[in-house]
Amino acid sequence: MSSDGSVSLEMIQHLRERFSQDPTNKLLQNALSNGHLIDVALDRDIVQSTDSSFSTKLDSWTATNQRSSGRCWLFAALNLFRPGAMDMMNMKDFEFSQAHIHFWDKFERSNCFLESMIELGNRDIGDRTVHFLLSDPIGDGGQWNMAMNLIRKHGLVPKSAFPESKSSSATRWMNASLKDLLRSSACELRDMISRDVGLEEVRARKKEMIGGVWRLLCMHLGTPPERFSWQWRDKDDVFHRKGEMTPLEFSSQFVSVDWDDYVCLVHDPRNDMYKTYTVDRLQNVAGGPPVVYLNVPIEEMKRITMEIIEDGLPVWMGCDVGKQMHRKRGLWDSNLYDLQGLYGFQYGMDKRDRLIHGQTVMTHAMLFTGVDVVDGSPRRWRVENSWGTKESGDKGFFTMNDNWFDDYMFEIASPSSKLSEEMRKGLETSATMLPAWDPMGSLARRGPLF
Repeated sequence: MSSDGSVSLEMIQHLRERFSQDPTNKLLQNALSNGHLIDVALDRDIVQSTDSSFSTKLDSWTATNQRSSGRCWLFAALNLFRPGAMDMMNMKDFEFSQAHIHFWDKFERSNCFLESMIELGNRDIGDRTVHFLLSDPIGDGGQWNMAMNLIRKHGLVPKSAFPESKSSSATRWMNASLKDLLRSSACELRDMISRDVGLEEVRARKKEMIGGVWRLLCMHLGTPPERFSWQWRDKDDVFHRKGEMTPLEFSSQFVSVDWDDYVCLVHDPRNDMYKTYTVDRLQNVAGGPPVVYLNVPIEEMKRITMEIIEDGLPVWMGCDVGKQMHRKRGLWDSNLYDLQGLYGFQYGMDKRDRLIHGQTVMTHAMLFTGVDVVDGSPRRWRVENSWGTKESGDKGFFTMNDNWFDDYMFEIASPSSKLSEEMRKGLETSATMLPAWDPMGSLARRGPLF
């Protein structure tokens, strides 16, 4: 390296010679330049030593498919509610409409974004929060609390009452049009505020803008029903008819999980344990309850997850899905790919450092549906994904070795009854506000992953 920090020709020549003198480098160069990294680096011992049997396995249903969208958090939440609904209706398979709740998220979140633009209207366009919000005003991602906000206000419907559309299954172009509309609206609202237009007039204009959002969403997704007729034939061939229902009536009758009693637990080693945290502007329903996390040690998160599963309930969770994953095999292990051995250097970051330096964030929400417990401790976990049944694990179900839980699991939703006394005291603490761009808000900013 030269004295001014630039790369010198001598340094390049030295690197050329050092690389070519090691015969292993040539072998790996041939392997990687002619094949896939995941095939070359895949640890055969881990593949052979991991099977898909579990001491507790809850799922007997078909995995769902979010297709080319980032709606994992909604799929995972509705998948949590599916078993109870199927039991109540004695159905072999059933799905709540993901497109219905997706419509209301887009609509409510657009309003929430424009409210933020009004509230922050006097800040400079270069303000980091304003810039952050404008960089991605509407996405597909979200959090457990955000899903519950939508269900609380708008209810649920069966998939037959609001089926998928092309745009709900492939959101890219709809999102692009909606972002264009929202940024244009933000520009106009900020201009009105800069001219000292009164808040009443600004809000009146925002109401007109929300009308445009409604029109766009109805065109892409369909118009959500106010009422619908519900009837079904169960797995014993018995016919049932409930007649007309509203979405709120349907969710009240067919969701057996007491989701209002749930608490979001996270493992964030950057921050103090047994304290609560929230993220600025992490909201999709204006006036709705905020997203609040209770930070707990990873072993406590494991214990609670295991207990809930052994009690017979799946568990909603958030993780960094793409790290050390083989999709076709449906396998996660922290050492699944020996990249450090392959490249010959050490990465050297723990979970805390990876969060701080942007190497890991929550990217995906799924459902725990099984656990393999040996001598009271979890050895591996079964996970229901929402990537369909083809080329995706065991017909959509994946196996997670326990070491991966340590490194890449970040969040679960738990009934409050599972919390320890120390956790209950932690819930009483005033929530620390994390900035809008904090990694703990990343799941709400996701688009399609794979």
